[in-house]
Amino acid sequence: MSPQIIQITDKEKWDSFVTSQPDHTFLHSWQWGEFNVRMGDKMWRFGVEENGELVSVILVILVEARRGRFLFIPHGPIFQSQISNLKSQNENSKFEILKTLTSELKKIAQQEKAYFIRVSPPMIATEENRQLFADLGFRPAPIHMHAETTWTLDLSPSEEELLKGMRKTTRNLIRRAEREGVEITIGASKEDIDHFYKLHKETVAKHDFIPFSREYIQCEVDAFSKNESVLLRPPTLQCYGRTTEGQAEVISAWYKGEPFGNAQGEPQASAVIIFYGNSAFYHHGASSLRYSNIPTAYAVQWAAIKEAKRRNKKLYNFWGITTSENPKHPWAGLTLFKKGFGGYQTDYLHAQDLPISWRYWPNWALESLRRIKRGL
Repeated sequence: MSPQIIQITDKEKWDSFVTSQPDHTFLHSWQWGEFNVRMGDKMWRFGVEENGELVSVILVILVEARRGRFLFIPHGPIFQSQISNLKSQNENSKFEILKTLTSELKKIAQQEKAYFIRVSPPMIATEENRQLFADLGFRPAPIHMHAETTWTLDLSPSEEELLKGMRKTTRNLIRRAEREGVEITIGASKEDIDHFYKLHKETVAKHDFIPFSREYIQCEVDAFSKNESVLLRPPTLQCYGRTTEGQAEVISAWYKGEPFGNAQGEPQASAVIIFYGNSAFYHHGASSLRYSNIPTAYAVQWAAIKEAKRRNKKLYNFWGITTSENPKHPWAGLTLFKKGFGGYQTDYLHAQDLPISWRYWPNWALESLRRIKRGL
C-alpha cells in the first residue's frame, strides 16, 4: 500500500512520535508550530501512514519574507528510525515517503503562491541523502536556515567525569566562576526575558548581527513554558530543584559585583535553553562586556548542563558551530567556546530548495550575496 498523507491534530500523538526517533530537535516539536502561529505564521502538521502505521511527520511553515513567500520545513521531516536506515529507491523507503510529502508540499505551495519550498532535514550529510532530494528536483539552498553542523555533549557521565572531559581552560574557568561567587537564576518570567534581551542587544552591538525581536524571544519561551517561573539564588553554581519547570528556561549568571537581588542588578550572561525529548538545546546566548574577566558565560553553560542532567536528559546540544579553520570566521570564537565543554560533531544535510516559480531566482541571488557579505 502506498504512503498516505494525514493531518495530525493531536499533540500527544505528534510529540510521542517525534521524540521516539533518534534524529529530532525542538524545531519539529508541537510547541515550535505553536510558536510560529503566535508569531502570525500559517502552519500545517502532516503525517504519513503506511498500513495504518505512522512512519513520518512534517511541520510546514509559510514564511512571509520581504524577498518572497516560501514554505519552510525546520529540521524535518522526521522519519521512523527503521525507515531512516533503509536504502533509497525501494518501496516503503524514505524516498517513497519523501516523494509523497513533496507532492503534498507542491500543492500547498501553489495554493499559497509560494515561490519555493525549503527543507532543512535532520539527516546526516551523506551522498545518498543528497541524492534523495536531487532525485525529487531539489537543489542546495544558497543559505542555511538553522544549525547544520552541531556540537553535542553526552550527559551519561557523572558531573566530575564531564568536568574531566572538558578542555582544561574551560574546566578552570568554571571553577573560577564558583570561586568568584557567580550565582545562577533559572526561570521563564517576564523579568528573566527582560534581562536576557538587554544582554542580547549588547551582544548584537558587539558582534554586528541581525537581532531577534523582544516579541520573538517572549513568544518562543511562552510556547514552551507556560508555568510561572521560580528564580533560584544558590550560593554556588549548584542549581536546586524547582517547584515548577517548563520546557524553556532562561538561565542567567550574576556576578557579586552587582547588587544581587536589587532592582538595578543585572546578569552578566544569559541563555535560553529548550528541553525537549531526550535533549536540552542551547538556542540563544548573550553576555555583557562588563566584568568581561569573570567567566559568567561558562557558568551559564555548566548550570544548563547540570539542569539537563537533573531532568534526566541524555544529550546537551550546543547548537551550531562552524567547520571553518579560519580564525576570522564570525563563529570561530563561539565554536571554540562550545567545543571546550567536550562532545562530538554532527553534520546534517545542507538546506534543500525546490523552486516553484521563476521568482525563486531573484531570491537565490539576494541570499547568495548576503551569505558572501557575512563571510559564511
